[in-house]
Amino acid sequence: MALLAVLFSSLLVVSSVAELSGKIGINYGREGDNLPSPYESIQIMTSMKVGQIKLNDSNPEILTLLSGTKIHVAVTVPNDDIIRIGSNETYAEQWVRNSFIPHYPNTLIRFVLVGNGVLNSDIDGNRTALYDSLVPAMRGIKNSLNAHGIKNVKVTTTLAMDVLQTSFPPSNGTFRSDISGTVMPRVLKFLNGTRSVLFLDVYPYFAWSANPTNISLDFALLRGNVTQTDPGSGLVYTNLLDQMLDSVTFAIEKLGFHNIRLAISGTGWPSAGDIDQIGANIYNAATYNRNLIRKMTLKPLPGTPKSPGVIVPTFISSLYDESRKIGPETERHWGLLHANRTPVYEIDLTGSRNMSEFKPLPPAENNQPYKGKVWCEVAPWVNEVSLPSALSSVCTVDNQTCAALAPGGECYEPVSVVWHASYAFSSYWAKYRNQGAICSFNGLARETTVDPSRGRCNFPSVTL
Repeated sequence: MALLAVLFSSLLVVSSVAELSGKIGINYGREGDNLPSPYESIQIMTSMKVGQIKLNDSNPEILTLLSGTKIHVAVTVPNDDIIRIGSNETYAEQWVRNSFIPHYPNTLIRFVLVGNGVLNSDIDGNRTALYDSLVPAMRGIKNSLNAHGIKNVKVTTTLAMDVLQTSFPPSNGTFRSDISGTVMPRVLKFLNGTRSVLFLDVYPYFAWSANPTNISLDFALLRGNVTQTDPGSGLVYTNLLDQMLDSVTFAIEKLGFHNIRLAISGTGWPSAGDIDQIGANIYNAATYNRNLIRKMTLKPLPGTPKSPGVIVPTFISSLYDESRKIGPETERHWGLLHANRTPVYEIDLTGSRNMSEFKPLPPAENNQPYKGKVWCEVAPWVNEVSLPSALSSVCTVDNQTCAALAPGGECYEPVSVVWHASYAFSSYWAKYRNQGAICSFNGLARETTVDPSRGRCNFPSVTL
């Protein structure tokens, strides 16, 4: 009987994941200005033949609008709720009753993702408490779903690639030492026991852009014309995405688990970025996503060299460019669509369109590192009312950042908040870039190769 139970549980996960075979998913993020409404967005995704949607929450309006559609859905429990839910199964039951039951089964919710990047190396907040609460929260939600007779919804979490301490070659894949002996085995034991799937953010762009000299751009773009052999396993790789996935599989096996499947919770390529962000352009973004879709919709499914033929549910980031995302300029340019609904480039999520049928793409002009001086200035689309507080924050860091802006100083005139903020941003960035500062200032600034200096005022610059 026990063997039959295990076989039945295995069939459940195969059936649940098999439903997603060949169906490309989209991350539906909403951190942007003037985005189409949820109603219109779902119409757009339906017309694009989106097979799956991943939400960063469990927004009731969106889940209601998805009712009756054939789109499969992954919902997310926010990180801020994990400690509370993990502390008592009563809170897990409340979440299921309030956020899940009103929509299921009319809305095809297939995954509940407890947290996003909870085990990331740079996670904010009480890391120990989050780590300790993650699996209890997952277990509480799973137990509540079971109590309601819901068996075909998988409970899991989303991890980033920085959970690995070693990732190359893939056979050397190993989890970070701070999680490999503690929380990671507990996560894997839960996934194994419930026959669930581990979701991963897998972005070859970041791996390539951090090391473009040693990683082929074609290899990162899934072109299939470059091969690498893993000396430890003998497996032959034709793309960086497979290498990254298999490095996690090898790391999982080193902890004693051999049947845990992977899903890609987010992947893609930025279509624009700052001057010092190599390779972020429309040509590369379209090439990567088109090749990704072709790979993930092939019949029979290729899987990866270590797991051939295995279904890997895949969500592309993202539906829209999202103007309110903080960080480098690339963060705001992962969308398939602009906020005005127009495509950033042509895409076919079904994988049935020949590459030759797409219109020519603009040439890639930044696939080599930029060499020269770069300044930081107020972005031209910024509303001036948001600048005074940012200017004040930057100028209070130390006495020298804005010294030239004092009355009578060489950069005091013209007396304009845009002028003063641009100088302050450039001064701060030039001084603290080596300590991790970026020319963003919460989306208020951009990099420029045009020297904004005038008269006797010389803007500090960064030499790349």
